[in-house]
Amino acid sequence: MKPGGRIALYYGDELRRYSFGEDHPFAPGRLDSFWEEVCRRGLDFCVDVRAPSVAPRNLLESFHPAAYLDRLSRLSAVGEGILDGEDTPVFPGIYEAASAVVGTTVAACRALMAGDYAAAFIPIAGLHHGARDRASGFCAMNDCGVAIEVLKTDYGLERIAYVDIDLHHGDGLYYPFEADPAVYFADIHEDGRYVFPNTGWESERGKGAGVGKKLNIVMPPAAGDRDFFDAWQRVEAFVDAARPQFLLFQCGADGLAGEPLGHLRYTSRAHSHATARMKALAERHCPGRLLAMGGGGYNLRNVALAWSAVLEGLIGL
Repeated sequence: MKPGGRIALYYGDELRRYSFGEDHPFAPGRLDSFWEEVCRRGLDFCVDVRAPSVAPRNLLESFHPAAYLDRLSRLSAVGEGILDGEDTPVFPGIYEAASAVVGTTVAACRALMAGDYAAAFIPIAGLHHGARDRASGFCAMNDCGVAIEVLKTDYGLERIAYVDIDLHHGDGLYYPFEADPAVYFADIHEDGRYVFPNTGWESERGKGAGVGKKLNIVMPPAAGDRDFFDAWQRVEAFVDAARPQFLLFQCGADGLAGEPLGHLRYTSRAHSHATARMKALAERHCPGRLLAMGGGGYNLRNVALAWSAVLEGLIGL
């Protein structure tokens, strides 16, 4: 199907299982709130709803070392404890649930590379804090990292753009690919002096062959839509100059006003604007290769509004 055709929306219980319980910010209600808004707006009739996929072990090992996966699997079987950094609790089946997030992200990439869809959206995806060998920030694995490795290795892509508007810096993508010239990284996030993970300075522009191919834009607390639109112009110019062959878009909803884990004050207009511009970039450089991932966001109403704005933008409403 050519660009301008159907949009894939990945939804199902396998994705809902990646949550840390009703009393945790990353609760199953995030997906439910989004789906209710999708149905309320009638967007479920405008997309192809696709089932999640589970990643096999060899796929996980394209980004994560075997020793880390072994440890995560053992803890998953026990079903209790805390992973690295003391901010990611273990729940029974966390290994399998994270594998479903990774598998779904890779399946979406493959569908887009095949030209089956104009774009795709995965609400429970974009686990951008997970490092290669440790969990962090509610992220037991890093689906984006695996996807980038697959796009490079299986498809030979040389210019992959990763754009992140989540309130928190995507440290699990920046540092593993800091020196990688194939990965163009652009991230708008709240100042790390005030929020987790306390990284993402504007002086961090890559290392070695990756210098100049990374862009970190720091937003002050209380920044709103106008500040976002101004910052977005820098992102768009950066991505446009990269001429990407594939676009990954981490569209966390935690930048909206009322977010319990941050201090930005966007509205869903920020997500509408960014998605429309990402769609234009995709049409110009890599038709049919735009994957949006829900990322963070822990105010349920904000999650519903921001993610629905992204889906509408992909559809073209």
